[in-house]
Amino acid sequence: MINIAIDGPAGAGKSTLSKLLAKRFNFIYVDTGALYRVIGLFAHRQGIDTRDIGGVSQLLPKIKLELLCAVEGQRVILNGEDVSAAIRMPEISMAASNVSAIPEVRAFLLQLQQNIARDNDCLMDGRDIGTVVLPNAQIKIFLTASPQDRAQRRYDELIERGVKVDYNVVLSEIIDRDAQDSGREIAPLKPADDAVIVDTSGLKLEQSLERLYGIAAEKIRALQCK
Repeated sequence: MINIAIDGPAGAGKSTLSKLLAKRFNFIYVDTGALYRVIGLFAHRQGIDTRDIGGVSQLLPKIKLELLCAVEGQRVILNGEDVSAAIRMPEISMAASNVSAIPEVRAFLLQLQQNIARDNDCLMDGRDIGTVVLPNAQIKIFLTASPQDRAQRRYDELIERGVKVDYNVVLSEIIDRDAQDSGREIAPLKPADDAVIVDTSGLKLEQSLERLYGIAAEKIRALQCK
């Protein structure tokens, strides 16, 4: 099986680009960030502070999480409810970052992610895929862009979905999440030693996609020639 790991900070376009790239290669796409958003959403709905390690950990046995993967996309099911849209609300972003720093949450989700990668050619994106979840992935990319570029993309995405937000608030949240994701003790956000770092600041979606496709395609050809 060929595994592609794409990591990077919030708003770097990982999900959008990863979906498109997976479709080109006919790989299963796995958005691991969505899994942490589910945990954050459930804790939020239960009125639990998502920074409360004990409180969040006690919720885990109550969570039945299903990841419906297909080439055309991914749906996330929480206790029988499709929450694919609910987990994308702005207030769930920081909740996801909070719960992702909890070791019990990471352990809860790790086996699910690794099982998918073991059984499928897949592209998996997140914060620690190349460093922790799939350290043996044959292709690793660290996708980034300036905070301003990432905030603008996230702002445009939310406005398109009809969510009223302020750009400066989105930028502040991006900066705060960068600090939290990079500074946490458990699986901090950082490039794997063997990752290709791709900065898409100033690039349009198609330009970013072509850059990623070129990197991945070259590495896949090399693997197939071995």
